[in-house]
Amino acid sequence: MKNIVVIAGGNSSEHDVSLQSGNFVYSEIDEKRYNKYLMHLRGRDWHVVIGDKTYPVDRQDFSFTRDGEKVVFDFAYPIIHGNPGENGMLQGYLEMMGIPYAGCDTLCTALTFDKHTCNTYLAAYGVKVAPSVLVLRGTTWSAEEIIAEVGLPCFVKPNADGSSFGVSKVKTADELPAAIEKAFAHGTDVLVEAFIDGMELTCGVCKTPDMDLVLPIAKVVPKNDFFDYEAKYDPTMSDEIIPAPIPAELTDRVKRLTSAIYDILRCEGVVRVDYIVRGDEIFMLEVNTAPGMTANSFIPKMVRAIGWTVRDFLTRLIDAKLK
Repeated sequence: MKNIVVIAGGNSSEHDVSLQSGNFVYSEIDEKRYNKYLMHLRGRDWHVVIGDKTYPVDRQDFSFTRDGEKVVFDFAYPIIHGNPGENGMLQGYLEMMGIPYAGCDTLCTALTFDKHTCNTYLAAYGVKVAPSVLVLRGTTWSAEEIIAEVGLPCFVKPNADGSSFGVSKVKTADELPAAIEKAFAHGTDVLVEAFIDGMELTCGVCKTPDMDLVLPIAKVVPKNDFFDYEAKYDPTMSDEIIPAPIPAELTDRVKRLTSAIYDILRCEGVVRVDYIVRGDEIFMLEVNTAPGMTANSFIPKMVRAIGWTVRDFLTRLIDAKLK
């Protein structure tokens, strides 16, 4: 059997969430088909976790040794949210090592992790995105000029991060400096984005040589002021309706747009795209190439909504890359 390793952790503020996703994915991989292992990664500390013991990973050949037996990994499933698993760094290592892996490649992950770059790229293809201003660390900026561009209220967020860490909804000009400073704690540049008052939807998609699957759309109704970190990971803090109770015509438009974005970005594996719908307008908010895979995450819920098990879904993803 092939040796499959789930890689979780990472170097960002999303480390603990990634461990939750990693544990869930590891539990759902079919042990009758593969030898499965769980790796935790933080900085240069890469180790396999088996029970209450850990074993260091040899990055020279992507292996570990247990009781004198060397295990070389045949396939990787990165489930790191943030650096280095969502910005292309880990994918670059795996590509150089010739290790097949689940998910998008180095270019795609790097592009989508940078929100401003991704939005600019997709806008060139006609995808609607919210007006925004990029603020770079060390540069001067004017609250008046930013507000003139994006209006109030607006969202302030790290340009390259995830899980809503460092995100603020700014309602007055006086709140903007503190919000930008808060976002700078999570990155070197900050995105100030116009608030769009509308319905929040999210849609998953997965394509392999044997599968072209757009998953059911979810409608998100956060109980906080917006879909923040707490709402994402605390099931009591948002209502998530799958499939979304929206007209068939809108369902079709969102699904077709999700599939098109996937193709434009040359994604691989499973990806989730978030939207805001205002009237007839569909605004793309974010492309998630490493979507959450905790028990409370959207993708597992969407998979179950079509009558599949998460285990069967992961088997299809893995086998597609191992062929």
